[in-house]
Amino acid sequence: MSKDLLLAIDNGTQSVRALLFDPSGELVAKSRVILDDYIVDQPGRHEHDAESFWKHAAAACAQLWIDRSELRDRVAGVVVTTQRGTVINLGGDGKPLRPAITWLDQRKTTTLPAIPALWRAAFRLAGASETVRYYQREAEANWIAANQPEIWNATKKFLLLSGYLNYRLTGRYVDSTGSQVGYVPFDFKKLAWAAKNDWKWQALRVEPQMLPELFVPGSIVGDVTAAAAADTGIPAGTPVIAGASDKACEVLGAGSIDPTTACLSYGTTATINVAAPRYVEATPLVPPYPSAIPGCYDIEIQIFRGYWMVNWFKEQFGHLESAAAERGGTSPEVLFDELVNSVPAGAMGLMLQPYWSPGLRMPEAKGAIVGFGDVHTRAHLYRAILEGLAYALREGKERIEKRGGATIRELRVCGGGSQSDAALQLTSDIFGLPASRPHVYEASGLGAAIDGAVGLKLHPDFETAVRAMTRTARTFEPDPKNRELYDALYTRVYTKLYDRLKPLYESIRDITGYPPPG
Repeated sequence: MSKDLLLAIDNGTQSVRALLFDPSGELVAKSRVILDDYIVDQPGRHEHDAESFWKHAAAACAQLWIDRSELRDRVAGVVVTTQRGTVINLGGDGKPLRPAITWLDQRKTTTLPAIPALWRAAFRLAGASETVRYYQREAEANWIAANQPEIWNATKKFLLLSGYLNYRLTGRYVDSTGSQVGYVPFDFKKLAWAAKNDWKWQALRVEPQMLPELFVPGSIVGDVTAAAAADTGIPAGTPVIAGASDKACEVLGAGSIDPTTACLSYGTTATINVAAPRYVEATPLVPPYPSAIPGCYDIEIQIFRGYWMVNWFKEQFGHLESAAAERGGTSPEVLFDELVNSVPAGAMGLMLQPYWSPGLRMPEAKGAIVGFGDVHTRAHLYRAILEGLAYALREGKERIEKRGGATIRELRVCGGGSQSDAALQLTSDIFGLPASRPHVYEASGLGAAIDGAVGLKLHPDFETAVRAMTRTARTFEPDPKNRELYDALYTRVYTKLYDRLKPLYESIRDITGYPPPG
């Protein structure tokens, strides 16, 4: 029996999936285990038992073989892709010392490592002092060292979730350069651990020996151990190949491999990404992230709490559709699409600015909805949410084009929100570009499988693999009338909202203390 299947372990925020792809990009089998056991013991805290991450991943793999045991012997290799920025402390015995701190955690520390005077002077000259302090305050390593020194002193390895799962699979402390998105001393330009004299080593409490060995995406990093085989059912000795973060793999799995094709992700955090062969900071001092293709970068703009806002609407105002879908045995998404389409493009002037969570570039920002009138219903509000997110991502597109120099000509849309036809149509209308849905929903898993296919020489290179394994299922073209309307609302209203409201946001923060200063 030929070994022709690629197993992608995709450890997202809401679930972990075990996905089997063939070399043509078809999803052969899938299993999913829900992640609903996060630890939120204080406001702003968000943790997860590290060992449980492995148990969920192993359970997802084991489920694949229950009804189709013959697939196990066809697995050519395993690739890991995970949520970004989730960190795990391991002791000398390789066991977790505390729960993992996830990317959703909001704790900060005011006890910061001292940075040498020369570096401080350089940051002042560059106008980067606040950016560096933000980096230090947000770093989980600094918080643990300051607040749980006994844990930090016992830490032998400090890994991202991707590195932890690779360790559990292979018994080796290894990870991919494509997964290094977080507060670790990584050189985003050189795609390697920072040099010895880099300021990040002074800004963080991390020591070089705490970090894993890095491999470029598509490299074989080890083999599945007997212990991992017993937990997962994957045959011992199966090669494990370096993948990349879930967003990077999603971009690759969507077929976005050059700066003219943007990948929009309608997930918990909404993003727009383009793959690029050179280092470009779309936001000054904020680096592009490592790509799932060796030596390349993903230029990314994020809208925090992006499609979380859609879920919020459904929970707060979508009871009628949810109940009707359950009674009728239909998908809730169909009924929510009907809700969107029941009101005209532009939501009769209801405009939403989706800054529900502040970020580094706009720390005082808050969300805003303007233009309410007595004609507006919850349908208008729902459409305004979708339109506001698309406006913000279009703004990100224009920043990427300005900084990167390439014109974006088409969109690929992934994530939970990509299943909505109404969302894709209004996205196409607002951008004025064709917006396509990939042929599989599991784009991040497919991107990981592409890394595996190239690493195992099932395809000779990434261009060939992408041609063979990715394609679009449906493309939405912009409606000329709606495009004209959206252009006017975007240029004459949306792009002016933030500057007009910024002084009010600052006053709100001064008066109420929310959002708190970073």
